Amino acid sequence: MAIEYKGSCLCGHVRYSITSEIEDVSHCHCSMCRKAHGAAFATYANVPVASHRFVQGADLLRVFNSSGHTERIFCSACGSPMLWRNNVEFPGVASFPLGSLDTPFQPAVERHIFVGSKAPWHQIGDTWLQAE
Repeated sequence: MAIEYKGSCLCGHVRYSITSEIEDVSHCHCSMCRKAHGAAFATYANVPVASHRFVQGADLLRVFNSSGHTERIFCSACGSPMLWRNNVEFPGVASFPLGSLDTPFQPAVERHIFVGSKAPWHQIGDTWLQAE
């Protein structure tokens, strides 16, 4: 049976399909992810670029270069983050916000990253792997 995960933005105008296993789920606490998501951290997962495809609303996508070679792709209608990529440091990898998935998914492993710059008002109260 073929793998397929589906996801969308808040307004539903942008939709995507993933045809591979979802890997490397992380909760990023860096200030850029916090600002982009308006939350204590952003949860992203990785898939090979070739397995992530926008199937609807690609004309609504906008790109913001947030730092160096890092691009944040979002829906221009509702502002939902849709993809994060850095083709120089992470070639071939598409990182998408796990909260945009419409298909049920339970990650086997999760980790916290950039906890040194986490929001001071947020306490990490779980036992997931924490990496600086």
